[in-house]
Amino acid sequence: MDDWKKVLAESVTKPKDLAKHLGVDPKEIEDVVGAYPMRITPTVLSTIKSPGDAIWKQVVPEAIEMDDFDAPDDPLEEDTDSPVPHLVHRYPDRVLLMVTNQCPIYCRFCTRKRLVGKPGFLKKGELDQAIAYLREHTEVRDIILSGGDPLLLPDHLIERILKALRTIPHLELIRFGTRVPGTLPQRITPELCAIVKQYHPIYMNLHFNHPDELTPEVKEACWRLADAGVPLGAQTVLLKDVNDDPEIMKRLMHQLLLARVKPYYLYMADLTKGTNHFRTTIETGLKIIQSLQGHTSGMAVPHFVIDAPGGGGKIPILPNEYLLDLDEKGAVLKNYENKTYHYPQPDQSRSRELPMVGASSMGGLCSQGAMDD
Repeated sequence: MDDWKKVLAESVTKPKDLAKHLGVDPKEIEDVVGAYPMRITPTVLSTIKSPGDAIWKQVVPEAIEMDDFDAPDDPLEEDTDSPVPHLVHRYPDRVLLMVTNQCPIYCRFCTRKRLVGKPGFLKKGELDQAIAYLREHTEVRDIILSGGDPLLLPDHLIERILKALRTIPHLELIRFGTRVPGTLPQRITPELCAIVKQYHPIYMNLHFNHPDELTPEVKEACWRLADAGVPLGAQTVLLKDVNDDPEIMKRLMHQLLLARVKPYYLYMADLTKGTNHFRTTIETGLKIIQSLQGHTSGMAVPHFVIDAPGGGGKIPILPNEYLLDLDEKGAVLKNYENKTYHYPQPDQSRSRELPMVGASSMGGLCSQGAMDD
């Protein structure tokens, strides 16, 4: 057994084991774990400093998860946009392929609570169906491997999927959505990196929500992927009492850059059953973006998005304060210091339109060219 599999096997998955480590009353969470599985890796367990802290809230089940509010099991309607099993085709030129239901940890705020934790992964016949669909749809140039977490698959299955995808000429990019580097860094082995290097260009979007997650061991795992030529981005979910604070978020973004990970998305929490207690107001997210914009490196400012309920896709949200006015004369702008500036529109009266081919002003040469066509 690989070392990372041994570490994963040592994860906390049962209420009685959680009680031994963290003193949680197992009776209080038995129903929750029965409905929504729990797994906490040794790496994550070691970063919990006190009951109810930012890491605790992300992974330790709470009875409040059973207080479901009026929300669907599939809030983003991924199943509706699934033409073949496990594949979601929502955007014109890219698709998402869910290759496993397993994760290194089970986030208590997961948008796929309906799916994760169940045994199994993408079967060969299902992979063949997905490959056949992609061959027929030449508009698809980008695929995201997700789940569950694709890096929990053994090396030979990851290579089987990558090899199959690279037989599709029009498929340019392969992306992984993964939380493994931050929760099971032992998985980022030289063997895995060697496989990935064979199938570039490959990108990875890693999931981090709090600066305490970026331990030296985790950063080393990120560096190994970066050294293998993988551009790394970070996806963060805005969570109440976890990271809904401008200073915490700034520290997270700075730690990500030190790990060679570019902040990519900051998400509002999805409307998923059992997760309503994690949601913040939209204004909280806007305040955080304002606290970053201009006050730190541009590379440290993620896109703030809402993944619209009902399958609307990711919609970027920006603070209205930056654009005070816009008309035919120009834009009135306010910067991070609350200073106002004016950016003029170009003078349209002085713009020159290109003449049409074949017009009389072009003379007989263009007429002859048109005839030759």
